[in-house]
Amino acid sequence: MFESAPFDSTPVDFASLNLDARLARAITDLGFVQTTPVQSAVFPTVAAGEDLIACAQTGTGKTVAFLLPVLQRLLTAQANAPRRGTSVMILAPTRELAVQIEDDVRSLVKHTRISGVTVCGGMSMGGQARALRSGVDIVVATPGRLLDHMNHGVSKFEGLNVLVLDEADRMVDMGFWPDVRRIVEALPVNRQTLLFSATTSRDVMKAAKEIMRDPKMMQVGKSGGLASSITHMSHHLPTDMKAGWLDTFLTRTPQHALVFVRTKHRADRLVQTLAARGHRCAPLHANRTQGQRHAAVADFKSGHVRVLVATDIAARGLDVDGIGHVINFEPPTTVDAYVHRVGRTGRADATGTAVTLVAPEERGAMKAIERALKLTTTSAAF
Repeated sequence: MFESAPFDSTPVDFASLNLDARLARAITDLGFVQTTPVQSAVFPTVAAGEDLIACAQTGTGKTVAFLLPVLQRLLTAQANAPRRGTSVMILAPTRELAVQIEDDVRSLVKHTRISGVTVCGGMSMGGQARALRSGVDIVVATPGRLLDHMNHGVSKFEGLNVLVLDEADRMVDMGFWPDVRRIVEALPVNRQTLLFSATTSRDVMKAAKEIMRDPKMMQVGKSGGLASSITHMSHHLPTDMKAGWLDTFLTRTPQHALVFVRTKHRADRLVQTLAARGHRCAPLHANRTQGQRHAAVADFKSGHVRVLVATDIAARGLDVDGIGHVINFEPPTTVDAYVHRVGRTGRADATGTAVTLVAPEERGAMKAIERALKLTTTSAAF
């Protein structure tokens, strides 16, 4: 549907990008010296104001890849003309990812006067509405909550220049695309649209065609979104033996682990079982309050909690360094879900291990994933 564009993904020093001095200072504060391949690949296209579809593995620095050139353009525009409401909108499928993007924005704009707001569930509607009415420079949002505000007429998007869709494949998979389409219909036609995704399914490409104008397309890294730094393993055993296997594995393995389950009820039950056996763990799912979810992630990052037991939706956008293992307590139901689950480890070229526990009735689902990804898993038995 779209032709791939040539690009150069060779890492370069950030100092060679001729960034605004305030952005350069923030990059130095963060300790960044060289770009990652995806940052090198997309910077020229984004900086030139062109539409772009970028497919890249998770954990490769894609958030900075789109933020840096977008912020550079925003600062240049502000120096040449007065501000006219919100300039940049970034849509994400979950509040966890939206909050993570907000953190990255804050780190990059701290030496500037760029303003922003995060619009998602679990936060004050009133505070969000006031920020939207004021026309803050950058809005980071989940589609449903933003659409609620737009329906109440509180937004100022007439001067919007850039729309970013992060993890667009998940927005499609999770049924958010009708909301995204309604949001886009209310935005200026003359804008730049950037779509980032770990996979480029037919549904994602169809969705992109609806809202983009002659985008360039870039596949950065291994096709399919699987990082080469991840070792894929599986272990076949009855369902009632999985908790015991996991207990033994965690006892023998000192690294942080992220355990995926299919349901919120299963997450709570498994946390209770593991905690009773002495493991420091916490659940992460949609029935937890925003405060509880933030606390669980913060405790995981600090090391107070060593094991997070999560559902797929709750773990979207989870950006934690040092996750040594992803354990699929049950195989995911789709190929894309497998890609996103295991992408929480092996990030930024660090090594990681993904282990899938497969009951007899789940073998068909696992074989389908292995076929689709041309994946050969080694045994995780011990």
